[in-house]
Amino acid sequence: MAVLFGDQLDRQYPDHLGLDKSEDAILMVEVREESTDPPSHVQRTVMFLSAMRHHAAWLRDRGWRVEYVEIDDDENTGAFGSEITRAIGRLRPERVALIRPGEHRVLNIVRGCCGNAGISCAVAEDPHFLSTPEEFAAWAEGRKELTMEYFYREQRKKLGVLMDGNKPVGGQWNFDKENRKSFKRTPRSPALPEFGVDVVTRGVINAVRAVLPDLPGRMERFNWPVTRRQALIALNDFVEKRLPKFGDYQDAMWLEQRTLYHALISGAINLKLIDPREVVEKAVGAYESGHAPLNAVEGFVRQIIGWREYIRGIYWLEGDGYGDRNALGHHGSLPAFFWTGETDMACVRDAIGGVLDLGYAHHISRLMVTGNFALIAGIEPKEVADWYLGMYIDGVDWVTAPNVIGMALHADGGIVGTKPYAASGKYIKKMSNACEHCRYSVDERTGENACPFNTFYWDFLIRHKERFKRNHRMAMILKHVDTMPREERVAITSSASEARKRMGISGG
Repeated sequence: MAVLFGDQLDRQYPDHLGLDKSEDAILMVEVREESTDPPSHVQRTVMFLSAMRHHAAWLRDRGWRVEYVEIDDDENTGAFGSEITRAIGRLRPERVALIRPGEHRVLNIVRGCCGNAGISCAVAEDPHFLSTPEEFAAWAEGRKELTMEYFYREQRKKLGVLMDGNKPVGGQWNFDKENRKSFKRTPRSPALPEFGVDVVTRGVINAVRAVLPDLPGRMERFNWPVTRRQALIALNDFVEKRLPKFGDYQDAMWLEQRTLYHALISGAINLKLIDPREVVEKAVGAYESGHAPLNAVEGFVRQIIGWREYIRGIYWLEGDGYGDRNALGHHGSLPAFFWTGETDMACVRDAIGGVLDLGYAHHISRLMVTGNFALIAGIEPKEVADWYLGMYIDGVDWVTAPNVIGMALHADGGIVGTKPYAASGKYIKKMSNACEHCRYSVDERTGENACPFNTFYWDFLIRHKERFKRNHRMAMILKHVDTMPREERVAITSSASEARKRMGISGG
């Protein structure tokens, strides 16, 4: 018996596992627990389950025996462990085979079920990815810092992507400095392809509403790819219409403009509906044909073969306890507006409003608005990571934990990022139009009218000055803290404390 999970919809997996259509069964289960702990955005749950049902139908059409348990089945026990145990008892397999899951917890569940049943558990490496955990560990061994840029360069060389012999195409590895433009006026980004809601997806929506009526997020409009065909349409649409300007504006934000020039294929690729190799091939082809400039293509390719593979490598290298790390000792409660979007901060209201509407926000909104806020306000990292895991349609633990615990919150002590990604309201003013529509003043640090990002940013630096005083990347900004008059420091810490109370961030 083979087990396929909701983020394992790659069509080559049965062959990779060496399954036999005449002898082996494939188990796929929908369980309530995966949508309630932590709470999952309703569109994330619908996307996962609809994609699973479409994939199961594809497998059956090709002669595979699929044992499928739907979320509203009367006998569904609601959890992976009990469903796998139930299937083992029903099918009596000699062994269980699976592709390495995207979460330590899930891998441990399967191994535990097999151990309890006295049968073997064979775990195969995931051929979807461009590097294995073992390869990443070999690259990391002996390094004082695990700098993504150096891993990315090795990936470029290994894969022969955007290379001119042994040198990078264009004479440099990274065009990030060219990719930080902001909009001067309302952008007119291309419309997204429309996928509609077919009978399978409609059935999932009805089942989710019946079984899980209290999931967070909004469901007024569902337009995510749930089949390989739809995922390829989304990829081709991005390359044709948005990739040419992706590089210039990949860090820019604009109120009520949720998608801009971004790809919106992270959900499809994380569910394995499309392969990173074909994604890279499409993007590089756009550069080689003259359709998209090098800074756009390189910036996008870096996310696929560099950052995505690096983050997964960190996840497996650091082990099962990584998601519980809290190096900065932050214990503030996640404020209620993360679930409602009801806040006076225009940038946060817009960012969370987009998540509630779509289950999506692009990387700068995730890192420099919601992530930055959680960092400088002192919110408990595990609460933040759980919110990111459940509320974004592309959320899988191997992706979320290092991106949030490491990149956004610096809770891993500096493994992913050599400095915390903390910023004041000035960054948001530079990269968006939010400050023009906010009741707070981006020019003030203290008082009820001060931008909370300013107050929390300087409070963060004051609170953690000793920890970061030897970090050369923070030396200049910490000099400002050293020369700040005592009464100003007191005013900042007092304003930060009052702001936390108003927002319900106790214990920060």
